[in-house]
Amino acid sequence: MKAQTYTLSRRKFLSTLTTAAITSPLLLDSTASVAAQNRKLNHACIGVGGMGWHDLQQFKQHSNVEIVAICDVDATHLKKAAEVLPNARTYTDWRELLQKEGKRIDSVNVTVPDHNHFAIAYRAIGEGKHVYCQKPMCHDVAEVRALTQAAVKAGVITQLGTQIASGKGDRTAVQWIKGGAIGKVKHAYLCSNRPAAIENYRLVGPRPAGGQTPPAHLNWDLWIGTAPMRPYSPEIYHPVKWRAWQDFGTGWSGDIGCHIFDAVWKGLGLKAPKTVVAQVQQAWQDSPERRGDTWPQGDHITWVFPGNELTEATELTLEWFDGAFYPPQQIQELFSGKEYPAESAMLIGTEGALLIPHGGMPVLLPENKFKDYKLAELSERNHYHHFVEACLGGEKTESHFAQSGPMTEAILLGTVALRVPGKVLEWDSDKMKFPNDAQANQYLNRSYRKGWQVGRF
Repeated sequence: MKAQTYTLSRRKFLSTLTTAAITSPLLLDSTASVAAQNRKLNHACIGVGGMGWHDLQQFKQHSNVEIVAICDVDATHLKKAAEVLPNARTYTDWRELLQKEGKRIDSVNVTVPDHNHFAIAYRAIGEGKHVYCQKPMCHDVAEVRALTQAAVKAGVITQLGTQIASGKGDRTAVQWIKGGAIGKVKHAYLCSNRPAAIENYRLVGPRPAGGQTPPAHLNWDLWIGTAPMRPYSPEIYHPVKWRAWQDFGTGWSGDIGCHIFDAVWKGLGLKAPKTVVAQVQQAWQDSPERRGDTWPQGDHITWVFPGNELTEATELTLEWFDGAFYPPQQIQELFSGKEYPAESAMLIGTEGALLIPHGGMPVLLPENKFKDYKLAELSERNHYHHFVEACLGGEKTESHFAQSGPMTEAILLGTVALRVPGKVLEWDSDKMKFPNDAQANQYLNRSYRKGWQVGRF
């Protein structure tokens, strides 16, 4: 399918993104009301390999979901999905799917590499479809702002793929934070030091000097999508290692950060940060080739957020550690006698501390002090099925874009800080720029490859 073309300067593109949802008409149809009346959701899966296969299985298990269309640029992934969904129509190009399916679908999930999230999700929202999008919501800060605004204006159901947010553990942690279990919060330490993640997901780079002919089953042009074209090379891009490259992924903090941030963000009711600064792996910082192409294999990012009634002071400092950077030893020792969770958040309060292990139940510290603290009576919840029920008229989703968009923005400001390490960046959320650093502003958005349409601009 031939893509539409456009010409847009970088400055105009950034401006357009921030106002697109207000100035561009979104073509809404009656899909939401029809789905609610029929109690059946006609769904399309865009991306069915890797995490896409997992997402497909989750939607398939809901009795009121009919997966009527599937799409993937890799024919091997598409074939596997078609075998379990023999009645679903198959596509290689997501643009063709949205064009041909029209009113036959109510919703889509977007489970593809980060650099193509915005184009697909924005187009789907523009056509009145409900959207489940894997994290991070988008590749760039400006894209997140535009997609959030578009979703709110359109009134469609949305959900970010932060599955743990629907679990009993994270929801309990949110209740405890809001309820003041540890008093006023003074500081937050978040980390993701998953074993083997450096070797498997954070390639040293730089990219190979040349490339190879893509395998016959992979449509490389569609895989590249909005990103700059580069030669195909095996074992470093498709299917999972694209996260290591700036053109395609958002680094470890951009990806896993959406999980670890979620309960802290919601519990404290955080807003846009005031400043952000990053410390990075020295070998990466000292290599111009790597800095221009890959993400560092480890980093330490510090945000300063405005305080509120739940914080001790008028500002709250939140620190992120990954790769070879770890939370301070004295913080880890608060969880005495046990191994500190490799992926977790620790909140320090005036009356104690709260440890939130990724995917586990939260722990109030010191444990002796809180041994009689009542556990919230919450049940487990399926993140995907909660989205389906919301599309069919149920309660609001846990990670709708109005909630998760501003959080994703803040996280991606950290990825901008990685590219100008050591600089304290002051953030003006209303104007969506760093007033004190023109260099950092250029990383808030990117130029799309010629020939690729961007939403409905």
